[in-house]
Amino acid sequence: MTDDALARAAALLRAADGLLIGAGAGIGVDSGLPDFRGDHGFWRAYPPLASLGIRFVEIANPHSFDTSPELAWGFYGHRLALYRDTVPHAGFAILRDIGERLKHGAFVFTSNVDGQFQRAGFGHDRLVECHGSIHHLQCTRPCSEAIWPADALTPVIDPATCLMAPPLPRCPHCGALARPNILMFGDGRWLEARTEAQYARLDRWRAQVGKLVVIELGAGTDVPSVRRMCEAQGAPLVRINPREPDVRPSRGAGVALGALEALITLRALLD
Repeated sequence: MTDDALARAAALLRAADGLLIGAGAGIGVDSGLPDFRGDHGFWRAYPPLASLGIRFVEIANPHSFDTSPELAWGFYGHRLALYRDTVPHAGFAILRDIGERLKHGAFVFTSNVDGQFQRAGFGHDRLVECHGSIHHLQCTRPCSEAIWPADALTPVIDPATCLMAPPLPRCPHCGALARPNILMFGDGRWLEARTEAQYARLDRWRAQVGKLVVIELGAGTDVPSVRRMCEAQGAPLVRINPREPDVRPSRGAGVALGALEALITLRALLD
């Protein structure tokens, strides 16, 4: 069945003139990034938070910056350093190559905040980060609509406590604590302007594409942002997911593999 699904996916790509890549957290597993699926998966990655009984939804929350700023920044600072050090796996380059074969190229829609697509060579103008980016900061208040790069931030984290050493990043406009420009749980303070501009570029690109195909990778149902966007396109859908690959046969193909394994096979079928 998997071979049949990949053959169907290859046929859909040969007929397309544009590719929308929908990516959730599962695409990063082959690069060695942790999967926060469920509290136990999160706690395996962050033992100090497990010992405190702090769940992912509690630390990935703007309230944590109010009550425990060193711990909140310990978690996000560790992730920032991890993503900077991570090399995207070969599947990213395969996706870029597939997109370059099509008349209108590829556009990425991802719930990931890690910047891995940019590191893999995808253009900033061909990307929607629907939950924001850890590589950009904003004021925690926020005092203005300002969003700025996190390039100058070099977090130092105590691995035993998951606390970030001072100085914590500050807003350059008012001096309040800064935070990542990421949409968190229960978040009424996220500044959307950067992501809204990305959506506008996606809309302009989508209007040019006559024969779209969608490849969705590692996007689950717990946080369904990517799945909803991919299914809303009204286009053939290739869903690559080892746990939840189901797609109606009339809609496309479901591939029950991890991202890298599936993409290597798909490229071989296209060559």
